[in-house]
Amino acid sequence: MLLCIDCGNTNTVFSIWDGTSFVCTLRTSTHHARTADAYFTWYSTLIKHYGIDTDITDVIISSTVPRVVFNLRVFADRFFGCRPLVVGKPECLLPIAPRVDAGTAVGPDRLVNSAGAFDRHGGDLIVVDFGTATTFDVVAEDGAYVGGVIAPGVNLSLEALHMGAAALPHVDISQPEKVIGTNTVQCIQSGVFWGYVGLVTGITERIRAEYARPMRIIGTGGLAPLFAQGDVLFDTIEDDLTMHGLTVIHAYNKENGISHEQ
Repeated sequence: MLLCIDCGNTNTVFSIWDGTSFVCTLRTSTHHARTADAYFTWYSTLIKHYGIDTDITDVIISSTVPRVVFNLRVFADRFFGCRPLVVGKPECLLPIAPRVDAGTAVGPDRLVNSAGAFDRHGGDLIVVDFGTATTFDVVAEDGAYVGGVIAPGVNLSLEALHMGAAALPHVDISQPEKVIGTNTVQCIQSGVFWGYVGLVTGITERIRAEYARPMRIIGTGGLAPLFAQGDVLFDTIEDDLTMHGLTVIHAYNKENGISHEQ
């Protein structure tokens, strides 16, 4: 069994892949000081609670928070006896190398999303990921990540608005019934919701025009289904795209001689 770990700025997700499907997905907050022992205590408690029988043989990690990688490596080595693959490290091969400016370090999450999206849909894609940041990844015809766009995430924008304007409350994002709000909460919800609909529409239209090829738009991340209600923003939505990408990269490394025993 393969343990896929996706560590983002806000949450860290563990998913167990049995070769055909994900049998379990666990989520915790990202904290750079969490030790390998703390990870295992949390992990083993939930696995026992759900009654899942697992025998982890391989681990692959994608992390946008470099400080947590060491403890996740120790976690994999100490409790599963394997050396994890870490996306973005030289020893972790990619099916197709990114084509970006020399010296640019592409975020592991963007590489993983590109690999997962290409495996499912082929090339000429825009992957829109609603995370701590809202990212747009351009996937070329051959599956290479060739650039994109980074914008502030939805919840980050809401938090910044609340922190920067003392009179404005913190609100949860939802689709408002109408554009014109008649109270403060509705006004904020309308501004954020329809603002991000406009953001996604505007940026994807500009990418398509610049790329000059037909492109499919793939939505992922927790808020993608919410924003799909506001307009026809995506050709498809995939909740497990990042985890699927991790299985694709792991399989590629296994086929090319990279072993968890190394």
